[in-house]
Amino acid sequence: MSALFDLGLVETAQAIADGAVTSEAVTAVALDRLETLGPRYNAVMALDRSGALEAARAVDRARAKGEDIGALGGVPLAHKDLLYRAGRVCTGGSLIRKDFVPDITASVLERLDGAGALDLGTLHLAEFALSPTGFNAHYGHGKSPWNPAYGSGGSSSGSGAAVAARLVSGALGSDTGGSIRHPSAMCGVTGLKPTHGLVPLYGAMPMAPSLDTIGPLTRSARDAARMLSVIAGPDVRDAITLSAPDRDYESGLTGDVRGLTIAVPQGYYRTAAESEILALMDASLDVLQEAGARIVETTVPDMMLINALMQVVMTSEAAALHRQWLSARPQDYGAQVRARILPGFAVPAIRYVEAMMMRAQMAREWLTAAMGAADLVHVPTLAVPVPSIAETTEGAPEDVAAAIARVTHCTRGISYLGLPSLSVPCGFTANGLPAAFQLVGRPYGEPVLLRAGDAYQRRTDFHTRLPPECGAL
Repeated sequence: MSALFDLGLVETAQAIADGAVTSEAVTAVALDRLETLGPRYNAVMALDRSGALEAARAVDRARAKGEDIGALGGVPLAHKDLLYRAGRVCTGGSLIRKDFVPDITASVLERLDGAGALDLGTLHLAEFALSPTGFNAHYGHGKSPWNPAYGSGGSSSGSGAAVAARLVSGALGSDTGGSIRHPSAMCGVTGLKPTHGLVPLYGAMPMAPSLDTIGPLTRSARDAARMLSVIAGPDVRDAITLSAPDRDYESGLTGDVRGLTIAVPQGYYRTAAESEILALMDASLDVLQEAGARIVETTVPDMMLINALMQVVMTSEAAALHRQWLSARPQDYGAQVRARILPGFAVPAIRYVEAMMMRAQMAREWLTAAMGAADLVHVPTLAVPVPSIAETTEGAPEDVAAAIARVTHCTRGISYLGLPSLSVPCGFTANGLPAAFQLVGRPYGEPVLLRAGDAYQRRTDFHTRLPPECGAL
């Protein structure tokens, strides 16, 4: 068996269920790594060592009695600090909420609890989930385990870094315009942005509610499928989930992609991609084609319009949520975050309504052009190599804004369309940082995305690579 810190989520769950290792032992290792390596990458907000170890012992006692400990029984996890747990501080990465203690628990945390998972604590994020690179003016920048001079991606920066550095085998993040996919790609882990409305948002700090999603960051597609099977499905406290399917996402992972057709849109996504990114994209397509998938070229609709509509929705909803705080406490916002929210105050109501009314039509147009008769779409997650922290925080404001825009180029429109997307690591660029492709599906098309991602990972080892300074303590 691999070292305890290097076990994936499904492997850890199986080892605990089989009695090969105790939950207490795995949890103690995770806590030691969170406390030791976590500060190096600015990945951790707060931990509960004593509570986690006691919960682990309770799982071990239950297993010893022959009780069902659940699909994630005894597996130590930690999550982005915007998911409420009653009685625990939830900062949202902000000064304004640094002492906020909710009296409710997020649906997704309740579901993980019910599956036997342990919650070790909270992970770093961008202020109010409003940075694609992991920038936080108050709590510091999220740092890549591959090279701390580079960002870990945002806004789920701690989740990406913690999984990549093997602090935990899985973590929840949120994604409004790419905030699961950016850190997944930049840290070299697997990240799933579900269909909007598949996973309940109850008990999560909102950023732009009609765009927000919650999903897993894990080592592999199989690990993501296990977590998604637990957290997805209808919740009466979140009306948008009432038509969501409730299914097992793991059982369909056979490694077989024969019969699947993968669309590769030309133009917008590939034109923006730098040459070394394109080379990695093509190499990943070769793997999928050799596994039996059929590759076809397609086009895209007007992405400038889709991105403009996305911006209207995101900034308008963020402005509405932050209006009172921005009025009363503007000094408690980082300048970069404040600058992203303020344009929303200038959006006429009719423009916001138009953007909302056009979503279904735009989604149909994108699926018709980019996917056509195929089963899924393959595009880069980031069209450029991971930028350094300096590139996205220092220099002329227009240069910083351009560097940040390059990070979100391939992700933000997909969020507006409400479609599911799986980011899969596929190699490394010349700067030594990971790169990734994303697979995009139809609404509730997560099974086919996970099937393709799993098949790719059975034939490659990029998702298993360990950052050089993240071995045994």
